[in-house]
Amino acid sequence: MPISAKAWFLYAGDGSPTEGLADLVLEDFELPAPGPGELLVEPLYGCWEGNMGHSLQRKPIDVCRFRGEERIIIGNAGVVRVLSLGEGVQGWEPGRCGFVYAGEVMDPWEYPSKAFAYDAAGTRGYLSTRMVVKADALLPVPAGSRYSLAQWAAFSARYTTAWSNWLLAYGTYRLMVRQELMPAPHVWGWGGGTTLAELDLARRFGCRTVMLSANDQRLEIIRKTGVTALDRRTFGDLYFDEMRAGTDPTYRRAYQQAETAFVREMERLTGGQKVQIFVDYIGTPFSKATRRALSREAVVTTAGWKEGMATSFLRASECIERHQYIHTHMCGRQEALDAAAYAEANDWMPTIDERIYSFEEIPALAAHFHSGQVGLFPVFRINPE
Repeated sequence: MPISAKAWFLYAGDGSPTEGLADLVLEDFELPAPGPGELLVEPLYGCWEGNMGHSLQRKPIDVCRFRGEERIIIGNAGVVRVLSLGEGVQGWEPGRCGFVYAGEVMDPWEYPSKAFAYDAAGTRGYLSTRMVVKADALLPVPAGSRYSLAQWAAFSARYTTAWSNWLLAYGTYRLMVRQELMPAPHVWGWGGGTTLAELDLARRFGCRTVMLSANDQRLEIIRKTGVTALDRRTFGDLYFDEMRAGTDPTYRRAYQQAETAFVREMERLTGGQKVQIFVDYIGTPFSKATRRALSREAVVTTAGWKEGMATSFLRASECIERHQYIHTHMCGRQEALDAAAYAEANDWMPTIDERIYSFEEIPALAAHFHSGQVGLFPVFRINPE
């Protein structure tokens, strides 16, 4: 028997450039009953993610057209409660809570190549009152957890991504520089919630961490996490536009002054050692300043981008400096389980935004995220606990 549900749908665009954000449309729809190996679940909390903003901006792709679907339900971070089990499902029971592992399409080495409720065709995300998911794609919230389900919703995508990216970045650095030679590397970053999760993890690995932001609310969250917060605005505009710099001498001078001020403060805070691992989730416009901050034998690491996908550098210089570039995408399934176990045991959890948006306020949340009016972990409620 079909199951009635309600969801915020994103419809495919007409191919013309998108101004601002595409609309989300609240509609009723029907789900099939769970089949063999599937679960019927009700989402409780979701967390607004960067790829949701990309979906509404239709950048870099119209994800509906990419999937070949007229309308889709986005949202790949959250917590659900199991309602019923399809045939053959073991290890789950009604009432148990978990989060959907985002790696819907896997490569032969168990890493995801497409994301649940984003570019994986046919998947339906957390902007819905009901979902049918594969049982082996649902990972359990640790039994008796001391953390709220809203925190686990924020954890589910950003912290698991940060875990996978950090292990590879730190491991790469340690292949170059032994612990006894640099016991406490300097790890800096800019970006959003995933960056903060990764820097908090680096701090727990004994590293000296700094995160830059131009948002007062986010700077306060960074401080409360135990990572040193640095106001990016004090240096001037570090957003580098290469084309404009080539044609506008006033802009070029202003940028050079901002970069010089940034490098001077970075060298002061690191005692001249510069940065050994730079977590850069912004991308193109900050890549120039990122490279200026690097020491020899350094790592630039990311699992995404916010404001630019393409970067360029001089290969000869990067070889001489022994700079390593790490790029990851989400995480492996076992990595997600390991991250959750570590988080529960070591208090590695997000401090969610004070305001939790209701299901009816989803369009407002999308607009607030787009304009920078939220903190680092904006959570919304779908169904009551």
